Amino acid sequence: MANLTEKILLPHRDDLNDPYMIGDELVFFVNGKKITERQAEPEVTLLTYLRRKLGLTGTKLGCAEGGCGACTVMISKYHPHLGRLVHHSVNSCLAPVCSLHHCAVTTVEGIGSVAGKLHPVQERIAMSHGSQCGFCTPGIVMSMYALLRNNPTPRMVDIEEAFQGNLCRCTGYRPILEGYKTFTTCRFQVNVLTVCCQGNILLPAPLYNPADFQPLDPTQEIIFPPELMSLVKTQSPTRLSFMGERVLWLQPASLDELLDLKARYPNAKLVVGNTEVGIEMKFKNLLYPVILAPSYIPELNTIEHTDLVFGASCSLTVLGDVLKTAVASLPTHQTGVLIAVLEQLRWFAGLQIRNVAAIGGNIITASPISDLNPVFMAAGCKLTLMSKAGPRVVVMDENFFPGYRRTILTPEEILLSVLIPYTVKYFAAYKQSPRREDDISIVTSGMSVTFAEGTAVVKEMALSYGGMAATTVLAKYTASGLLGKQWGEELLQDACASLAKEMTLHPSAPGGMVTYRRALTLSLFYKFYLTVQRKLAAEVKNGVCVEVRADYVSATEIYHQNTASSVQIFQVIPEGQKEEDVVGRPMMHLSAMKQATGEAIYCDDIPLYENELHLCLITSTKAHARILSIDTSEADVMPGVVTCVLAKDIPGSNVTGPAFYDETVLADHTVTCVGHIIGAVVADTQAHAKRAASAVKVSYEDLQPVIITIQDAITHQSFYQPIRTLQRGDTKQGFTQADHVLEGEIYMGGQEHFYLETNATVAVPKGEDGEMELFVSTQAPAKTQALVAKALGVPANRVVVRVKRMGGGFGGKESRSTILSTVVAVAAHKLKRPVRCMLDRDEDMLVTGGRHPFYGQYKVGYMKSGKVVALKVTFYSNAGNSMDLSFSVSIMERALFHMENSYNIANVWGRGYPCKTNLPSNTAFRGFGGPQGMLVAESWINDVAQSLGLPTEQVRRLNLYKQGDTTPYSQILEHITLDRCWDECLETAHYKQRRAAVDQYNRNHRWTKRGLAIVPTKFGISFTAAALVHIYTDGSVLLTHGGTEMGQGLHTKMVQVASRCLDIPTSKIHITETSTSTVPNTSPTAASASSDLNGAAVQCNAMHSVANPLLGRQHPDIILNPDPNLTLVAHLMPLFRRAFLRTPDLGYDFETNAGRAFNYFTYGVACSEVEIDCLTGSNTNLHTTIVMDVGNSLNPALDIGQVEGGFIQGVGLFTLEELKYSPQGYLFTRGPGMYKIPAFGDIPTDLTVSLLRDAPNQKAIFSSKAVGEPPLFLAASVFFAIKDAITAARAESGLSGPFRLDSPATPERIRNACEDRFTKMCPPALPGTFTPWAVTV
Repeated sequence: MANLTEKILLPHRDDLNDPYMIGDELVFFVNGKKITERQAEPEVTLLTYLRRKLGLTGTKLGCAEGGCGACTVMISKYHPHLGRLVHHSVNSCLAPVCSLHHCAVTTVEGIGSVAGKLHPVQERIAMSHGSQCGFCTPGIVMSMYALLRNNPTPRMVDIEEAFQGNLCRCTGYRPILEGYKTFTTCRFQVNVLTVCCQGNILLPAPLYNPADFQPLDPTQEIIFPPELMSLVKTQSPTRLSFMGERVLWLQPASLDELLDLKARYPNAKLVVGNTEVGIEMKFKNLLYPVILAPSYIPELNTIEHTDLVFGASCSLTVLGDVLKTAVASLPTHQTGVLIAVLEQLRWFAGLQIRNVAAIGGNIITASPISDLNPVFMAAGCKLTLMSKAGPRVVVMDENFFPGYRRTILTPEEILLSVLIPYTVKYFAAYKQSPRREDDISIVTSGMSVTFAEGTAVVKEMALSYGGMAATTVLAKYTASGLLGKQWGEELLQDACASLAKEMTLHPSAPGGMVTYRRALTLSLFYKFYLTVQRKLAAEVKNGVCVEVRADYVSATEIYHQNTASSVQIFQVIPEGQKEEDVVGRPMMHLSAMKQATGEAIYCDDIPLYENELHLCLITSTKAHARILSIDTSEADVMPGVVTCVLAKDIPGSNVTGPAFYDETVLADHTVTCVGHIIGAVVADTQAHAKRAASAVKVSYEDLQPVIITIQDAITHQSFYQPIRTLQRGDTKQGFTQADHVLEGEIYMGGQEHFYLETNATVAVPKGEDGEMELFVSTQAPAKTQALVAKALGVPANRVVVRVKRMGGGFGGKESRSTILSTVVAVAAHKLKRPVRCMLDRDEDMLVTGGRHPFYGQYKVGYMKSGKVVALKVTFYSNAGNSMDLSFSVSIMERALFHMENSYNIANVWGRGYPCKTNLPSNTAFRGFGGPQGMLVAESWINDVAQSLGLPTEQVRRLNLYKQGDTTPYSQILEHITLDRCWDECLETAHYKQRRAAVDQYNRNHRWTKRGLAIVPTKFGISFTAAALVHIYTDGSVLLTHGGTEMGQGLHTKMVQVASRCLDIPTSKIHITETSTSTVPNTSPTAASASSDLNGAAVQCNAMHSVANPLLGRQHPDIILNPDPNLTLVAHLMPLFRRAFLRTPDLGYDFETNAGRAFNYFTYGVACSEVEIDCLTGSNTNLHTTIVMDVGNSLNPALDIGQVEGGFIQGVGLFTLEELKYSPQGYLFTRGPGMYKIPAFGDIPTDLTVSLLRDAPNQKAIFSSKAVGEPPLFLAASVFFAIKDAITAARAESGLSGPFRLDSPATPERIRNACEDRFTKMCPPALPGTFTPWAVTV
């Protein structure tokens, strides 16, 4: 790629004789306001321009690669080739600002505001409880808004399509879809049931009332600027040029101009949507000095219908629209290829990408995993190429891609148009990816066949595959070998045998999954074979083609997503509760409206300080090495660079760590992981800082050993000490008494937090006494304060940490946020200027760690009845290069505390080994080790049932805890509701009927199977908190507490608590932020207990405040009576109260197995039904019922939101999300392109969430329970339903009994476990005979 950066290609800016060097004015509109930019920078995206130049921060940066949708805006423009206005949602993080000439941009701020009037799109997502952390909300709002501008009465399928490019990590998606369903022509149904507190009477009382929504009036929308319409229609196309710091952007006005420019700059890149070049320049550090933008050239936008010809600049959305019209009007024998292209487009990226990505760009990019190129190749599409020498027409065949990311085009040529043939009758296309929506392919295929007239004898065949080589390839040997053969079983056998030989991959092939990919080539052909056979059987009447077996037909069916439906059940508030008392009511999130309008302020939304600088990290490229030298000389002289920060610049201590001081702020002599922070570059802009950071040269000396995986750690005995052991009873005797003993193991992968807002810090030196103020996206303000003070060498009272809100946290910002905050603070201290850093998504994923991968070994003794009498479990966790929270009272200990999940076992022994490895330190994540411990438990109890041939639900129910039972850590269970949750879940899910239906389905279907599982959870709760209440003379209240708001609705619940305690309306109570200057020494907001503890602290404050004469005069009837279980330190003062609270009587000693580990337990049960495709491994969650004991809910809307959000995050953990590391410790999955969290289409088709009634919890505020973490593990019901379906598939091959299925249950693992004749033809390479592309860490 060196020729791309040759400076000779780029004319000098001072060459005044060159007309291209005279920069033009860029004219566009934003929210109706004209913008004239006289120095447009080609490398600046619309997102950066909006946020930094215009101060419109409602549009968010989530990934910078068009994969999350947080940056979505609407672009409107007059399309001369269509002769009308078009409104499109686009990813502003990819759209170059230079591409917007004569366009109108609408952002979330432009459609409504809290102070003015909310747009119905904003109002409905807020009122339907569809906004939690709110960081993704503006993007979702704008996707919906753009849809309504084009179609004011959409169908649900239109809404689902509009959201394919949007992600949310908090809500679980259901409330968003339900809120926006009210825009469709479908009649809205109230699917919420409340239960009277006097009994089990079900009454309709929804979480919100759709009648309160303001109607949508399309006539009141923002008009396209008249001035812009006049400019577009009256001005003839003109050439534009924009000269930037490093890049020249040229927009030719005609085809001839384009060809002239391509001849002049043969290495110039053509950019239409920037969906590929933008990624390459940002993430691959490639530089394209000259960019040609041919979007408006008529010949590149022409569509011909006689022969279906598309200009190369036609967007994929336009391509899809035209093909849909053609399919509707053409005879079926002419639509085979068109339908195949449409099927691929259905799952091609998100709508924001399809709206701008061009058909030509998709071809010329030459991706080996392209969705469309295999289709075009199998169809024999014709491409017209053009240069100054004239046109030439080529067929897209096996010669078109001579190598990786290369085509046969000469440097001076462009792709002018693509002809898609009508004539192929038997044609199909397939795509297999980890996630259906917006995902890159694992294997794609286009297949076509023609037969001799009136026969089933193959005349011509083309089999094209993507993902099986460095280019899209044709299986020519296989196809030629099938010519002249009858379509039947013999042909199938020959084809599969041939494909298994022809479509081979080296075991070390990039992308991994080699066995799976090879099996897919056979499986996809088999699907094609059955599809064609069905058509032939209906069309060829001479009886030579056999009908497809009825139980095989499902293998030919195209997946169609059913619209999700849901029911929520909760308990109505007690009769007689005051209308003003909002506790127990489904109150909307306090910030929901602001989040929906983009007015909610996050860390990086804080306006720039006058002399502010930007910071970018310098990180290690080695997993274990000695630093020999750090050369910053090149970076020091780069544009905008102010300084480089290294370990020598730290004024205080370079030693840091959240629980143990075993880390460095900046690596000094040694690096212990890829991503270890070595230093930072500080510059005037983020772009300058990032470029300079990549120019810093670090020399290393490799050190040994390099320990990446748990198995490496076991081999080298690399463990953190001490090793914890938990024991109760006599396991040796238990195994002796058992009728059966089995052993097994399971691996559970890690998980990236993927909070939509990455870690961010703004550090502001105050100029005297070493004071510094930090604005941080963190769950742990007090810990951040302490570690920053330590690094700066000042007392903690000189550092103030402020947290307004976070765009998600999930534990990832509890301890690891400090690794950024300390560096930013050191830089600000050194320069005496404000310094800002918001990590890019790839940086955040690289340096911050995630959920601990676990490896569990178990031995279980059990009776013939299924009763478990003895258990021995050994856990190994991949802790990474520092202790963080891997030991202490967090990850490994909590895994041991949950090693039996919800089952009472007399004899238990467990031991946990936190492995010290050369990966970035793993850390807290929703569940804190509990999900890992419980998954191992559910694995062995599932094995017990399978080995006995008993129903799994029977064995689980037999072993459930009962009232008064004792845990392995000697805690007696009180007020246990497991049995109630279990029974209600069975009843609500109609389990018996569902089980019978699943069994019947499996008898009738060979290649798709369904599975069913019911899984319980028991989650322990404990933690500490504090609060401060200010009461002003006008009767208003300012409430501050130790918890931080990250979307869970903590501030909302605290206002509800204070409102009840003070007996004042919520409108009189305000929460500004969490700050160490108001509530010091707080615990992190974590472990699900924030509402319990901060709520209790607020309650204590409020009760004492009422005793104060100021409020006492207003409330003479209230008597101070604080909960005697709460430890309270309060100082009565005239106008404010401060209280600190800890959970009482907690403490556990592993040495004596004595003490009280938890204050109480949250219980829940979930039942899930799934369907798997045995040939591809794809799975669909058909149904989930969740029954959750949350005590007396403080806010049913927020609690149900937490249950659903936690569950969907768990679905990602157990079925989808997979971190992939190289054997050298490099993380491949560093963004939404390769790391897939659940999307809108991954929620259960049918979802019921029920909050258990009449189950007050006397150990928490107003009898409530913690709800944030416990629901996550219930997604294991999906995992074990998948395993149940695989069991049915394996039975078809004569396989029975327990088998190992590691987590997550990805399509790869599902397909490989469904052993059949196709998998046997693709055996895996022997371990040790090759170096894998990725390792199981």
